[in-house]
Amino acid sequence: MWLRMRTSAGIYSKDGNELETTSNELKTNDKDSAPSSGPLLVTRYLLLVTVFKVTRYWLPVTYKVARYSLLIMIAAFIASCSTARYGTISDSAAGVSSARPAEKPAEAPPGKKPYGFQDFKGDKRNIVASWYGPDFNGRPTSSGEPFNMYALTCAHKEYPFGTKLRVINRKNNKEVECIVNDRGPFVPGRDLDLSYAAAKKIDLIGPGTSPVTIEPVGRDMRYVKYVRYNVSGGTLTIQVGSFRDEANAKRLKMALELQHKNVYIMEADVGGAKYYRVRIGKFTGRGEASSIGKSLAEEGYNVLVTKFEQQI
Repeated sequence: MWLRMRTSAGIYSKDGNELETTSNELKTNDKDSAPSSGPLLVTRYLLLVTVFKVTRYWLPVTYKVARYSLLIMIAAFIASCSTARYGTISDSAAGVSSARPAEKPAEAPPGKKPYGFQDFKGDKRNIVASWYGPDFNGRPTSSGEPFNMYALTCAHKEYPFGTKLRVINRKNNKEVECIVNDRGPFVPGRDLDLSYAAAKKIDLIGPGTSPVTIEPVGRDMRYVKYVRYNVSGGTLTIQVGSFRDEANAKRLKMALELQHKNVYIMEADVGGAKYYRVRIGKFTGRGEASSIGKSLAEEGYNVLVTKFEQQI
């Protein structure tokens, strides 16, 4: 198993998208991350056997207690000296400032609905739904996870990621429950984009669009994210995504602009490869960046507070 990380420029997903901004790449194999413990353990085992035999034949029976006490001490020594299979990596090596840990969004008190659901509870709406599928299958959604046209998901312009929506086709009363994991649609006159699988459940594939009634019924809290930091001071900005494909960066920028201002894309060269980083704002203090970062994380976006760099 390979572990990829960067010491002040980026962590990447398997599809080549940069998840976190950092600079020197460190690539290690878990076979090389710690010294081999095999030969050392064999040597210690032979030592234990030798001591056992010597004490067995040379010490009187009356000294059995002392003999077994000695064996226990040697066994404890061997256990304490064994090496771990995997090494550990510090926060600073991973590109996250150790001055202050990542902050967790506030959790809902026991007995109450999760954050982002209470605001929309009972919010039934009559809107127009459409669907999307093959052209976007496998591409990153605004929440960061790859779009799967065969999963029961949807794109909405406002609801937090993870919101569970009941969608009823008003033409045939068929309904489906799906999870918001993307932003859109961006076509005028349309308010909800269903995945191929969700659209098929309510016979929306043929017509393409239909009037529907939607109602939030809960939220999957796995979509709530953390605020991460790789800088402790200076002029700051918030990074929400970084991609090798410029089209993916532009889609995320459009999604963010539905609710947020001062969204921009910055190009960066990392190891000879070009990345398109989607960022928000310019902050002179950590407090403001932290506040907006928490809001974005609670909404379900990947958030990294990092150093502001002027685009050349």
